[in-house]
Formats: sequence, C-alpha cells, structure tokens
Amino acid sequence: MGNLYIVATPIGNLEDITLRAIRILKEADLILCEDTRQTKKILTKFNIQNKTESFHAHSLGKIEKIADWLREGKNIALVSDAGTPGISDPGVALISELKKQIGPNLKVIPVPGASALVAALSASGMPTDGFLFLGFLPHKKGRQSAYQEILSSEKTVVFYESPHRISKTLSGLAGLEPARKAAVARELTKIYEEIRTGNLRELSEHYGKPGKARGEFTVIISRQQKK
Repeated sequence: MGNLYIVATPIGNLEDITLRAIRILKEADLILCEDTRQTKKILTKFNIQNKTESFHAHSLGKIEKIADWLREGKNIALVSDAGTPGISDPGVALISELKKQIGPNLKVIPVPGASALVAALSASGMPTDGFLFLGFLPHKKGRQSAYQEILSSEKTVVFYESPHRISKTLSGLAGLEPARKAAVARELTKIYEEIRTGNLRELSEHYGKPGKARGEFTVIISRQQKK
C-alpha cells in the first residue's frame, strides 16, 4: 500500500516551502495538483521533475483510479494551488473518500507548512486560545446568517474572502456592528502584503475605496465581549 502525503506549499513567497516538502515531492511517484500549471512554478523552481496529475473540485471521478494507484504501492503527494491541502480546499473530498474506500490500511501523512489562516492569526494580535474558522462565506443564500454567526461568536473568527466580495462583506458586517475590532490580511507573504487592523467601519471604508480590494484576503473578527 502506498502512502498519501498531504503537502503544504507556499501561499506566495516560494522560500516558505519546507525542506521536507521538497524531498517528498521529489520522491513521490505522482503529484496530484489542484492546478498543474500553478504547481509547475514550484516544481521548476526546485528542480522537481516528477509526474503530475490534476485533481480539483470537478475531478471526483478520478478517486477510484487514485485508490487503485495507492493499492499498487504508489506514493502520492497531494498539493493545492497554495497553502495546506484540505483546508477550505477540494482535497478534503479526496482524503475523505480514499479513507472510506481503502480503510485503515491507508496511511495519510501530513507534511505541514504555510497556511494563510495561521499566518494571518499570528500577526493579528487577536486572541488565539480559541478561534472559529469559516472558510469562504456563502455567496448569496445564508450570507446574513453568516454575519450574525460571526458577530455573536465568543471566539475569534477567521474567514477567507475574494477581492470581488471583500468590500461588500466588510460593509455588511460594519452595518451591524461598526465598532467591532477586526483585521484584514491581504496578499500574505507576497510583495504587496498588507495587514491592517481597526474597527469594521474603518476597514469597510478603506477597502471600499477604488483599487484597494485587490489580492487574496483573510479576515479576522474579534470575539464578542462577554457582558
């Protein structure tokens, strides 16, 4: 039985890859990529020439074939476009289904590394003794309920947001509780990295300006203060 390696890759700065990740990617029989073109940039940088195969949200039909490869003894590395596979990422469906199909004989080995979630939290100054991670918020249905869940949480809340919706999201939250402390991390580890803290009203005004809503966003909302 082959091993399935869950390999974290950089979220921006390629220097954040670990030595162990490089070794595993070189030794694996196959690398499963969310987007092979994106992964090729990392492989080329570190002179890794292994075979790649795409696996994304629309690749669920490949799971049986992947299970067969593992049964044949092939070692497979799973990577996402950036960060840790399985964290708000289609890799979770693969890992879950392979565990069902193969059972306890399957060895799933995490190779930890970069994660926007952890990076943003570490620099936010918000309490991290307990936090709630929501991934990406619903696009339409359930969005208002998500706002209520965030603002009523007694734990720090973290979620991802796209540049197309960041202004709307911050405005929606600020409309409910403008004074709530928050932080917005943008383009983490990249050239234009920005980590801005303030209250929701201030952040909503800033990212509502033309040209400010660019890049990948991680939003952190302070927990509700106990009365």
